[in-house]
Amino acid sequence: MYEDKQAWYFNFVRRDIETLLPARAERVLEIGCAAGATLNWLKESGRAGHTTGIEPMADAASVARGRVDRVLEGPAEALLSQLPAESFDLVLCLDVLEHLVDPWVVMQQLRGLVRAGGTVIVSLPNVRNHRVVLPLLLAGRFEYQEAGIMDRTHLRFFSRQGALDLLEHAGFKVTAEASTGLRRGDRDFWRNLFTGGLLAPLFISQHLLRGIRSAA
Repeated sequence: MYEDKQAWYFNFVRRDIETLLPARAERVLEIGCAAGATLNWLKESGRAGHTTGIEPMADAASVARGRVDRVLEGPAEALLSQLPAESFDLVLCLDVLEHLVDPWVVMQQLRGLVRAGGTVIVSLPNVRNHRVVLPLLLAGRFEYQEAGIMDRTHLRFFSRQGALDLLEHAGFKVTAEASTGLRRGDRDFWRNLFTGGLLAPLFISQHLLRGIRSAA
């Protein structure tokens, strides 16, 4: 499980969310902050004021304490209730919700922690990707892997519509989207170009969504 993950798994900076970020957020929370690399990047670049991270793995949380203002160690489902209501301007859930038993309940909890007009950014693996769909369709194979879309620690799976529903049902209005897998240099960039973009949903690796919490 998580104990078997390599060090890079916990030290990756998620610069792919940059186009979705607000210019600055005074108080930022990241669910599953790992070793705190992304929160550290946001603070050093001036995009974040005070940073809080939640991380269930003790070793990663220990490293994060040297990079993040406040680190809570343990499962998010248990720790979110300890945080003050409407106390964050930005919440990050970057490839973490698919690891949870009930991400729908967690998103409802997060709505209560984000101030009205505040932002949540979610990244979810795309289960419609050809690396999942084609082996299942052509060979009847649905196999877990050490990392990626079919990471063996994933408990939930999402398409783009499922990701949209997850945010909207929790009271967030999706105002922007991005994705990974289709940019120049990505493995499937040329495949998508060759097919004229008609099969783009099959080449997307992750759906990235920005949601704004409504006042109602």
